[in-house]
Amino acid sequence: MTKTRCLRWSLPTLLLAASANAAAMPLNMTKGVTDISQQVYQLHMTIFWICCVIGAVVFGIMFWSILRHRKARGVQPAQFHHSTRVEILWTAIPVLILIGMAVPATKTLIAMEDTSDADVTVLVTGSQWKWHYKYLENDVEFFSLLATPREQIINQLPKEENYLLEVDRPLVIPTGQKVRFLMTSDDVIHSWWVPAFAIKKDANPGFINEAWTRVDEPGVYRGQCAELCGKDHAFMPIVVIAKTPEDYTAWVMAEETRIAAAKAAERELLAMNMPMAELMEVGARAYQGHCAACHQPNGEGLAGIFPGLKGSPLILNDRRGHIDIIVNGKSGTAMQAFGRQLSLKELAAVVTYTRNAWGNDTGDAVQAADVYAVQQGD
Repeated sequence: MTKTRCLRWSLPTLLLAASANAAAMPLNMTKGVTDISQQVYQLHMTIFWICCVIGAVVFGIMFWSILRHRKARGVQPAQFHHSTRVEILWTAIPVLILIGMAVPATKTLIAMEDTSDADVTVLVTGSQWKWHYKYLENDVEFFSLLATPREQIINQLPKEENYLLEVDRPLVIPTGQKVRFLMTSDDVIHSWWVPAFAIKKDANPGFINEAWTRVDEPGVYRGQCAELCGKDHAFMPIVVIAKTPEDYTAWVMAEETRIAAAKAAERELLAMNMPMAELMEVGARAYQGHCAACHQPNGEGLAGIFPGLKGSPLILNDRRGHIDIIVNGKSGTAMQAFGRQLSLKELAAVVTYTRNAWGNDTGDAVQAADVYAVQQGD
């Protein structure tokens, strides 16, 4: 009886929620903000209306025939088995329709694939589960990671408007200029999808795919990985900020200055020894941000999927091997290389943290110079 009462109350609630979600979802594809996205939308609508007309004609003739030639009216079936004229018609008409559809489709596809004469080129690399952007004309590159707080994901905090669609470092492009994207992957197949640009291009390991856009108005545009790429596929958003050419130039200069300053700071760090307390504090933050999703906050991993770090023989007995696997990853597994993703300070700190957390207690303080030596193969 209790279950019946619960179902009686929960079913209307679910139906209301579904209706609200359906009302919020568009019934058609979005027009986008670029010329190409507008062409794609117009092509979509052209094909849609052609299909509607074909459906109306075919079903109209079918229902008219059913009603006008039914047995109840005494209609006798026609006795013929071949008509050259009819066969020519039902072959020629579909061919003409296909040609009428192919012409605008071909024109749009050619425009979508024309990446020539680009003003800015960005190398987009997918990896589990983040995007890396490298501006080929400038000394600017960075990783873009999900910025949604974990507390929202596990329902400890209310979800915000752009839930799972926020990143720590968005891609920045200039308005009014042609931006070329080169897509590839470090591990499995990903797909870089920004609906407002009408771009959905696979990022395949070992291959380079191309796409392009030209955004006329400044704004923030969001997308996601559209290829099932593993456990955290849903946590791989894309955020693109279009800035005016002046603001974009200022941003590039600021990024180049920041990167140069970070490299200088790392060179100074090589000659320093950080105290254990600082290493553990920085390491804990780096671990929670980059490692806990797979190896779990308690370091016990997921049985049969991700190995535990608590009591790991590699961590306890092989200091160099431990540093190497964090810096260079492990081929054939989900363990990716963090050498380019984290600073020397963060790398040293996260190695130190995992060697001394959860009862590992090696007492080993790994310094930036130790990590740098492994990076250089020393």
